[in-house]
Amino acid sequence: MRFLIQRVKEASVTIDSEVAGAIDGGFLVFVGICDGDDEKTADKMIKKMSGLRIFSDEAGKTNLSLTDVGGSLLIISQFTLYADCKKGNRPSFIKAAAPDRAKELYEYILKECSKSFKTQTGRFGADMKVSLINDGPFTIMLDDKELFGVS
Repeated sequence: MRFLIQRVKEASVTIDSEVAGAIDGGFLVFVGICDGDDEKTADKMIKKMSGLRIFSDEAGKTNLSLTDVGGSLLIISQFTLYADCKKGNRPSFIKAAAPDRAKELYEYILKECSKSFKTQTGRFGADMKVSLINDGPFTIMLDDKELFGVS
């Protein structure tokens, strides 16, 4: 599982010319799910994301978490985080989870995040237009294989 996290001042997602989700500040999170990912992996990733201290305190040090600043989440499904570009110029997505399983885990992540944070989202599998004002810019990739070993 991969979370591409961007600290944002604001972010929104538009589907068919209508805003589906928007936040004023917090994290824009692109979620990629691969074969073998499960709820246990999702729980670990959510805990890690929630604890990231990447917001500035009064001294300008990145010491505060999303919880500390009362930030929101905009979570977007993004199977292309599992693009394999090793051969040729056309990416392969064979490592991405099958759509049914990916959607199930994506919805699980949304449900769990909604317990602690104001959470907005796009629509799984839709053609989405994402807009943001990156704060910093500050962008972090969390990969469960690197963080926790093979899941």
